[in-house]
Amino acid sequence: MGLKMKKNKAIIVLLVMVLLLCGLSYTAASGIGTEKAGAASGIKLGLDLAGGVSITYQVVGEEEPSKEDMADTIYKLQKRVEKYSTEAQVYQEGDDRINIEIPGVSDANAILEDLGKPGSLYFISETDPEGNLNYTATMDENGEWAYFLLKGIDELQTDGSIMLVGTDVMDARAVSGNDNMQNLQNIVELTMTKEGTKKFADATSRAYEKQESLAIYYDDKIISAPMVNSVISDGNAQITGSFTYEEADALASTIRIGGLKLELEELRSNVVGAQLGSAAISTSLKAAAVGFALVVIFMVAIYWVMGIAASIALGIYTALIVILLNLLEITLTLPGIAGIILSIGMAVDANVIIFARIREELATGKTVQSAIKIGFEKAFSAIWDGNCTTFIAAAVLWIMGSGSVKGFAQTLALGIVLSMFTALVITKQLMKAMYAVGLKKVSLYGVGKEKKTISFLSKKTVFFAASAAVILAGFVMMGVNKSSKGSALNYSLEFVGGTSTNVTFNEDKSIEDIDSNVTPLIEAITGDGNVQTQKVAGTNEVIFKTRTLTVEEREQFKDVMVQNFAVDAEKITAETISSTISSEMQSDAVVAILIATALMLVYIWFRFKDIRFGTSAVLALVHDVLVVLAFYAFARVSVGSTFIACMLTIVGYSINATIVIFDRIRENLVSMGKKGDLQEMVNNSISQTLSRSIFTSLTTFFMVVSLYIFGVTSIREFALPLMVGIMCGTYSSVCITGGLWYVFRTKMGRNKKE
Repeated sequence: MGLKMKKNKAIIVLLVMVLLLCGLSYTAASGIGTEKAGAASGIKLGLDLAGGVSITYQVVGEEEPSKEDMADTIYKLQKRVEKYSTEAQVYQEGDDRINIEIPGVSDANAILEDLGKPGSLYFISETDPEGNLNYTATMDENGEWAYFLLKGIDELQTDGSIMLVGTDVMDARAVSGNDNMQNLQNIVELTMTKEGTKKFADATSRAYEKQESLAIYYDDKIISAPMVNSVISDGNAQITGSFTYEEADALASTIRIGGLKLELEELRSNVVGAQLGSAAISTSLKAAAVGFALVVIFMVAIYWVMGIAASIALGIYTALIVILLNLLEITLTLPGIAGIILSIGMAVDANVIIFARIREELATGKTVQSAIKIGFEKAFSAIWDGNCTTFIAAAVLWIMGSGSVKGFAQTLALGIVLSMFTALVITKQLMKAMYAVGLKKVSLYGVGKEKKTISFLSKKTVFFAASAAVILAGFVMMGVNKSSKGSALNYSLEFVGGTSTNVTFNEDKSIEDIDSNVTPLIEAITGDGNVQTQKVAGTNEVIFKTRTLTVEEREQFKDVMVQNFAVDAEKITAETISSTISSEMQSDAVVAILIATALMLVYIWFRFKDIRFGTSAVLALVHDVLVVLAFYAFARVSVGSTFIACMLTIVGYSINATIVIFDRIRENLVSMGKKGDLQEMVNNSISQTLSRSIFTSLTTFFMVVSLYIFGVTSIREFALPLMVGIMCGTYSSVCITGGLWYVFRTKMGRNKKE
């Protein structure tokens, strides 16, 4: 009776899992290409996939702004607009204009109203030096108090009532915490500049002495007028009140944008179409379908019953990713789609580790039921450490990164959590249920064969030398490129800027028509395939962004448009644009990556109780990045927004592979004892995990190859370096990391004689 009940329970579990897969898949897929409500159709899409709003601001004033002030303004605006989307772009156009592009929205007026007028923020004392009121409070139509100025800004500046301006504020942040009564309170924290600290001390001293408030005036209205309860001399202040967190965050954001060095006014605003046509999404979906099918076939062919369980879990994982992208309102771009498709391949990794362990237990004569239990237990530490290490990197990049780096980190973190859940919970329940319904034969699971130990360490000098030679060749090639082509790498618009050309055609052309008939003619002029296209909604105007064009090339561009499409030459305008990834954003990314690397080192040191594990892993990451960088130099693949995503993906992939090997070394080190052969143990550990390294590389490779075959140009430029990165990550994990750890263990540190 007990066995029958277990079998019935297992059947129910299997039915629930299959129904869950079908239900989640339907929820995720419904609405694709239609107007139906579905998770996929509700996902926020980036400028490249869905278009958005483009706003151009002009600097107020006759003098040409400095490069420093423009860069500072662009960076702060970038931080401001990230509240709409992590994929929003801010860049310079011409000498005194700033362009903002926000994906996924279609109401330019609503954005302008919410964004406000950048610049013109003032801190105003309640009374002037003569004791006259500068502003007063009255009841508004909603029954709330509102403050109104009694004088003009010019008069307030003249009589000394303006105590500080926006540029005196270094930062403003919304923070949640407990007050003295332990009640939750939302506040705005202000940090002043060095000069602003002195001004703020004088302002608060004056206000505190008179028991007055200090108004914050922005965009023609007083946005806050907090009472001053003490003299603040350290430049750090708090604005308290009955704020919701959203209200506090909005106030902080407004103060930040009011701290811009330049005052801006709207020049024009447009709703722009997707940079890529519908073919970009359809080809990516085709790549996903083909890659997923190849992974399923591979897993079932190699792992049989376990492969079926993994495939069902993988389907649930994929559907959950799509649904959560919608629920968490993560903006999805084409590189993001590529990253998700790639994560499907990488999600198999945990299953491969588990299945290898189960087969090892079966090889020792254990029953299937016991092998499943022990296999999951032994695989847990490698899965946990590998994913936690990568999650640390994702968290740091999420918090500290900007733009596409932040968006990538969100998708990465989501994938890590879901892959662990599906592998450790869904796959486990499926396998237990399959066993309970009668799939108990060992032959259905496969038995691990005793692996011949390969002497990897005997070739470590060759491996080290080969890696050093490739990396050195990469630096040499970058030097050659610098001298012959002007830049070490083939930087795209996102990094170096270029030329934006507006063309008004005589008819409304589709993106597909432009891609087929117009873009090739532009590529022939530039000699570069990196051409971005945007349509302005409701018009025949199309924006083409290319590398920087010379005067001669601009004329050729104009001639081609006139001769081939009968475009009026007067309706063709061109402007120089800056990079969308500013130097500040680049430095933010570098700092975030350095901090993430340091934290990964500390985590590995803590978990493995030996800093030599962490040092070896980090050196392997540096190795992989430099080898892929060498590939970029030799192949002249475009270095754009996908470059950062590519490098970060390689780092995450490589650290996972390395942790699996180190986990086995840690395990074998304990069982070896003090008298064992250390070199033989390392060789044995690498050999034992070799199949996992190869199989995971293959499943990920299937996805990337599908991307390369079916993807559009920008996707191929993402997939090609990733292929190199996958092979390099596998190579470094197998051939480099173990050797590095062995050298550190035997030649360096206090345990060198161990």
